[in-house]
Amino acid sequence: MSDALRDDIATLTARVNAAVIGQEAVVHSLILALLCNGNVLLEGLPGTAKTRSIKTLAAALGVNLGRIQFTPDLLPADVTGSETYHDHDAGSQLVFEPGPIFNELVLADEINRAPAKVQSALLEAMEERQVTVAGKSYPLPPLFLVMATQNPIEQEGTYPLPEAQMDRFLFKVRVDYPDAEAERAIVQMLQGEEGGSSAPAEPIGSSAIFAAREEIQKMPVSEAVERYLVDLVMATRHPEGLSEQLAAWIAVGSSPRASIALHRAARAEAWLAGRKYVLPEDVRRVVPPVMRHRLILSYDAMADGIDTDKVVCDIMDLVAAG
Repeated sequence: MSDALRDDIATLTARVNAAVIGQEAVVHSLILALLCNGNVLLEGLPGTAKTRSIKTLAAALGVNLGRIQFTPDLLPADVTGSETYHDHDAGSQLVFEPGPIFNELVLADEINRAPAKVQSALLEAMEERQVTVAGKSYPLPPLFLVMATQNPIEQEGTYPLPEAQMDRFLFKVRVDYPDAEAERAIVQMLQGEEGGSSAPAEPIGSSAIFAAREEIQKMPVSEAVERYLVDLVMATRHPEGLSEQLAAWIAVGSSPRASIALHRAARAEAWLAGRKYVLPEDVRRVVPPVMRHRLILSYDAMADGIDTDKVVCDIMDLVAAG
């Protein structure tokens, strides 16, 4: 394991944390998602630095950021791009004009404000790392991450994300308000920024991300840890084996993508900790963001005011780690 490489990722994390005060969990999730080649869904109230997080990450890496403001009148072509006629001396020609999805980092702002047809335009990009327009496929950049946001309290004029799309997000992260000390630091930081921007630091570069991914991909995972993470997922499908209460709360359990995501994210968590092996604690740290959007609760659970975080927490308490 390269210490210099981990230092680069630590520097990247520190730069983003310095500009996004009080949201260390969000920043950590974004870094993990980059290392896992995944996508992130952030759910939080306005003003919680969701947009600032991805903009700062793009600047620190030195890569392009594409922003898509999802609205009810958005069209799929506004996301993917479209073919347009170009006039030349030799005649007219159809030329593909790439949309904002063709950037290394993509902010899908208020993704639940667009209808399903537009939301589904992201499915192929998020899963296959390509888009198809007029029957022709176009590859996306090698470094690619979608960070989507949604507001948890404004439901008027929104379209719930389909389960197939939710499952394609590696993490769902809940963004809370900062505490009083962090908010005071935010005010001071922004006052300093009003006086003019300082010279930007040298970008880390995407090569560090690719090199880290290679090391994470090769990290071994013991049979005991693999059984543990699979047992966690299986518990969502057969909760009656743990407790009658969980069986009454869970309507549909997590898909195999949950096991894949846990395996990948736990390896990245262990790598960030400087280890060459994965511990059950690494799995437990990533269980909530990996699984909270991969459960469908029953009407009984919703009537009782139970959310997926409560269910996931109970599952972790009841499933033994090896």
